[in-house]
Amino acid sequence: MSKPKAIAVVGPTSSGKTSLSITLAKKFNGEVISADSRQVYKELDLGTGKVTVEEMDGVPHHLLDIADPSIQYNAAEFELDATAAILDIQSRNHLPIIAGGTFFYLDMLRGKHKVPAVPPNNTFRLKLASLSNEELFAELERLDISRAETIDQHNRPRLIRALEIIDTLGHVPKVKETGSPYDWLVIGINIDKLILHKNIHDRINQRFDAGMVTEVETLHKNGLSYERMHELGLEYRYIAMYLQRQISYQDMLEKLETKTRQYAKRQMTWLKKDQEIEWFEPGNEDSVFKLVEGFLYDSNS
Repeated sequence: MSKPKAIAVVGPTSSGKTSLSITLAKKFNGEVISADSRQVYKELDLGTGKVTVEEMDGVPHHLLDIADPSIQYNAAEFELDATAAILDIQSRNHLPIIAGGTFFYLDMLRGKHKVPAVPPNNTFRLKLASLSNEELFAELERLDISRAETIDQHNRPRLIRALEIIDTLGHVPKVKETGSPYDWLVIGINIDKLILHKNIHDRINQRFDAGMVTEVETLHKNGLSYERMHELGLEYRYIAMYLQRQISYQDMLEKLETKTRQYAKRQMTWLKKDQEIEWFEPGNEDSVFKLVEGFLYDSNS
């Protein structure tokens, strides 16, 4: 018996994943599942580049605005929520299309990663409470250099979680593929670096013009700490620093653009290791459509 079909759209930030996923959903009777570790949070809109209702163009989207930003949402929760969303979409004979920049989440759905079954250890976490992020990262480098190379060294919950796993198991387990109950087609957007950099520049400025600083100010007034914002990604980190007068407005813009470019480069490094991705240049929709048609309707696929 053939497996049910699922499609994923991947690429670096600002490459057009959202737009392509919506186009595919409209053409192939699909619904979109967000695989983004920040867009799950309510009220984190401009800072995460969250798709708007207008941009959705009538296409149902899942796993947006489902979590409280003050509480860490993790990969295990995503796997459960995304699996439920896939089953829900398939129950209506619609096509699940996963799009988003948290590729670890997608790899979990595809059976390429498994979260270690290590319960939280509050006693151990209390021992780490006095350490700075830099000290936590240095300890992770000492204990497991391979995990240190792939982690966001500013993301305190992930640093602590990695050290907690090492304390329990002695190391962060190597990836073991477990297989997937779905038949996957993964479409990658292979965008020219200069065009990508222009997209990043334009998108950052558009979001600031739309009120991204005001969004962060409102979040803080409503109780979200600057410390938590530091964990919620580049935009919230640097705007929080600006609001605390640690950096100037111009420094904030420049640092955010530079760090976003570096993040996009890391994303491509991750993706280029995946031999199953079918790569296309932006705008080459006809070729993408042909590939998807073959995947969905070829009896041998």
